[in-house]
Amino acid sequence: MKCPFCGSLDTQVVETRLSEDGASIRRRRRCAKCDKRFTTYETADIRLPQVVKANGIREEFSEAKLREGFRRALHKRAVSAELVDEAVAQILQKLLTLGEREIPSRELGEMVMNALRKLDKVAYIRFASVYRSFQDVDDFRDAIRDLDK
Repeated sequence: MKCPFCGSLDTQVVETRLSEDGASIRRRRRCAKCDKRFTTYETADIRLPQVVKANGIREEFSEAKLREGFRRALHKRAVSAELVDEAVAQILQKLLTLGEREIPSRELGEMVMNALRKLDKVAYIRFASVYRSFQDVDDFRDAIRDLDK
């Protein structure tokens, strides 16, 4: 590890501690050249896949966008924040488990629809109507029929 003070690569670990949540390791280091001490943190480097839109444009996955999709679909619906957090966490876990560098937006949308279907059927229909670009009442009828299956 390079010393932030003098730039020397000759540093030694003096102390190592696990963080309270267990998600990172804190290391105290000492530079052999300038004898100054500094702290580093080691965490797992977990990357979510890029989202590939229908038009081919790639963008970074955004948990904020995912949550906003749930928020809009669940507007004025009696679904607790804890259930939404669980659904978001499950989708994030699925994305990590896939281990892919890219995911089509279509596949991500289906994950959201499946989660909403379990949480609230009205929210599912709301999301599906925008996501699948419903054109008329028949599209709504078909979606509602699919819910009964």
